[in-house]
Amino acid sequence: MEMEELVQEKLRQAFHDERIVFDKSRFAGGLTNYNYIMVINGIEYVIRQPGRMTEQIIDRKIERVNNHIASELGVNSDCIYFDESSGIKISIYIKNSCNMAQADPGSFHNLESVCDIMKKIHSFPKGFANHFEWQEELSKYEGIIQQLHGSFFFDYQDLKEQLIFFVQKNIESTILVPCHNDTVPENFIMDDNGRTYLVDWEYSGMNDPCWDVAAYILESKLNEEAIQYLVKNYFGYPLTTMDELKIKGFMMAQDLLWTVWALIRHYNGEDFLEYCCFRYERFRKNIKLVKQSPQCSIASMVTG
Repeated sequence: MEMEELVQEKLRQAFHDERIVFDKSRFAGGLTNYNYIMVINGIEYVIRQPGRMTEQIIDRKIERVNNHIASELGVNSDCIYFDESSGIKISIYIKNSCNMAQADPGSFHNLESVCDIMKKIHSFPKGFANHFEWQEELSKYEGIIQQLHGSFFFDYQDLKEQLIFFVQKNIESTILVPCHNDTVPENFIMDDNGRTYLVDWEYSGMNDPCWDVAAYILESKLNEEAIQYLVKNYFGYPLTTMDELKIKGFMMAQDLLWTVWALIRHYNGEDFLEYCCFRYERFRKNIKLVKQSPQCSIASMVTG
C-alpha cells in the first residue's frame, strides 16, 4: 500500500469515519516527514506522513513513548493518534501559531523562550529510556548508505576520524539528561498567547544538554551577539571552556550526522543533495578551522 493510502486508512481508523479523504493542500513543512493541516469535525489537526526510509532511521516505539512524556509535561503539542508501525501521527494543530524560524530565531525575546523550554526539558523529572549517541547513529546511517550502494565524499573517512579525535581529546566528560536532539527553530512553535512548544520528538533521548544548545545555534545561524545572549540565559554564567568545546564538537558532529542522513534521502531518490553538500562543506571548513585555531569563536563556525 502506498504511504498516502495508508495515511488515509489510519485517518479513517482514528476518527471512525470512512468518508475522510487525506487532504494535502495545506502543507505544514518538514524534512524527515511531511506534515499537513486538515480540518476534521471542525478541529484542525497536523497529519504526519513519514518520509521515505524513516522506518530504518527512527525507532517509532521509542518516539511514541518520549512524545507522550513531552506532552504530559506540557512542552509538546497534544497527540491524539500515533501508529508506531508506520510512524503516522495525528496531533492537535496549535492555532494562530508560527515557528521560531518565521518569527526571528535570534531575537532576544525568542532566545529567552528557547532557553526556558530547553531548561525545562533538560530537567524533566522523568528521563527517557533510550540514549542518543551520535557515533552510533552515524554508524547506523552509514550502514544504510552501504545497503543503498551509495558512496561518500572522497575525504569523508579522514575528516570523520579527525572529528572523533577532536571529541576524544577535548570533551573530557558529558552528562545525560532528557534531550530533544533536533532543536531546529522550525520545531519551536509559538502560539498567540506567547506560549512556546517544542514538537517532533523523533530523535529524542538522553544526551548532553550542550547538544541541544549547539543545534539551536547552528540551525538558527545565530550571530555572536545572539550566541552570547543564548549562553547567558541558558547557563546563567559565562561559558566554561569545557562547555564551549562541547558546543564546537557537537556542531561539527551534527553537520556530519545530518550530511549522512541527507545522503540516505538522496540515494533514495529525494532532492536532498544541495542540503547534504551545504552541511558537509561547513563540516569540512570547521574541522580545518578548529585545527588551525582551537580558540576560534562559536560564531565563526556557524556560517557555511
